[in-house]
Amino acid sequence: MNEQMPVTPSVGDGHLRVRIDIAYDGGPFSGWAVQPGLPTVQGTVESGLELLFRRPVRLTVAGRTDAGVHARGQVTHIDLEPEEWFALTRGKDIDPALALKRRLQATVNRFLPPSAAARTVYAGNPASPVVVRAVSLAPVGFDARFSALWRRYSYRIADRSELQDPLNRSTVLWHSEELDERLLNEGAGALLGLQDFLAFCKPRVGATTVRQLQRFEFEREPDGILRVTIQADAFCHNMVRALIGSALRVGSGEELPQWLGERLRSRRKDSRSVLAPAHPLVLEEVRYPDDAAELALRAELTRAKRDGA
Repeated sequence: MNEQMPVTPSVGDGHLRVRIDIAYDGGPFSGWAVQPGLPTVQGTVESGLELLFRRPVRLTVAGRTDAGVHARGQVTHIDLEPEEWFALTRGKDIDPALALKRRLQATVNRFLPPSAAARTVYAGNPASPVVVRAVSLAPVGFDARFSALWRRYSYRIADRSELQDPLNRSTVLWHSEELDERLLNEGAGALLGLQDFLAFCKPRVGATTVRQLQRFEFEREPDGILRVTIQADAFCHNMVRALIGSALRVGSGEELPQWLGERLRSRRKDSRSVLAPAHPLVLEEVRYPDDAAELALRAELTRAKRDGA
């Protein structure tokens, strides 16, 4: 075992900040955030952490996902005592990060709800709906939520009957009308930039609905599936699904492309603000500054703008 302290300084009060990257199938869960009496991704992972460290451990997450939404690139962090970090090796010559990755995956599998239990064990490896992808000591100033530069989501749509594959029905929207990607992109383009997305958000008290939408694109994949890419510095509650749900009205010809811009400027939610179904939505990636010195500054600036968002 390597007894040297890591070069990464403590976060404060002697704690070490640990980044944990997670992927999950959101189908069996009632979203990311803990809810009493309901299975959630956060609740499952925190139960695994509590078993490992014999105390409650709180996760900070890059983006809270709704019920049924999936993630390939979710990012979280926790704070540990240095003694807890080094004890993960159990005296073996192994990186504590690798030890935590392996042990957390095992404990998470123990707390999966019955509907989400790990199945299809092959060579001792259970197929779990929650996968711990990576663990690392975070640089100074890192905050999974506030240090992020942007979040990128994808959404896939089968808008022709020949594209409706029953094997992907849990991750692809089956749309009854063929969609025109030219109209979709024309309408989506008007929403790009720093805007107030109140018309497409469920606002929280004291939180801003101003966001910078960086990408909102529709393109056909080689198999004909329509893929949506949507990226912003951050998203307020229900924003991604509201944007896609509204855009589908344009793609089907029900509304003109300029209608999306009109909705944005109206800053009003009404019965025409329909959310797209959650099951095709995937959090693909969260990006952070490459320079460690920028992490704390980014977190400070974002927190000042969106504290409580």
